[in-house]
Amino acid sequence: MARTESNMLPLGTKAPDFSLVDTKDDQVKSLDKLKGTTGTLVMFICNHCPYVKSIQQAMVNDAHTLIKMGVNVVAIMSNDPQEYPEDSFENMQKVAKKWAYPFPYLIDQDQQVARAYGAVCTPDIFGLNAQGEIKYRGRLDAAGINESHDGLRRDLVVAMEELVQTGEINSVQHPSMGCSIKWTQNTNN
Repeated sequence: MARTESNMLPLGTKAPDFSLVDTKDDQVKSLDKLKGTTGTLVMFICNHCPYVKSIQQAMVNDAHTLIKMGVNVVAIMSNDPQEYPEDSFENMQKVAKKWAYPFPYLIDQDQQVARAYGAVCTPDIFGLNAQGEIKYRGRLDAAGINESHDGLRRDLVVAMEELVQTGEINSVQHPSMGCSIKWTQNTNN
């Protein structure tokens, strides 16, 4: 497990579109079709990372909160499942079902979407405004590898609430941290 902090891309960058297969229905989903009325959250996660495991319940709870605000949520898994079988499509389906993900959980088999976003770790979180511009790049909360709990400030929810209400985010944005994305052997990253 290599702890990595996310890169802070310039805010205002147009989020790259994608077309990826969803674990729930085996259908291809695009960012354009998944956009929320007030914003969209794109999370790069996986099944095996202890950082992601520690925030699973908080991630689901926060997703429900965001969806009520009109912010659609999507999760993408970009790890190499050949080297990390726990991150296979079948295991993604099991995790999504176990945690009752209220959002699509997509597989980025060729890792091109992670590259396009500059994602480097799991979790790596991007909050978009209604126009699809990146306005948030950071963490869910301060849990890190520890289990997330109600006492922690909901950094992501607070920021996205600001975005929905004012069109801007003035909160401090802390980089996410987690396990590095597991790149395939035939790629240079």
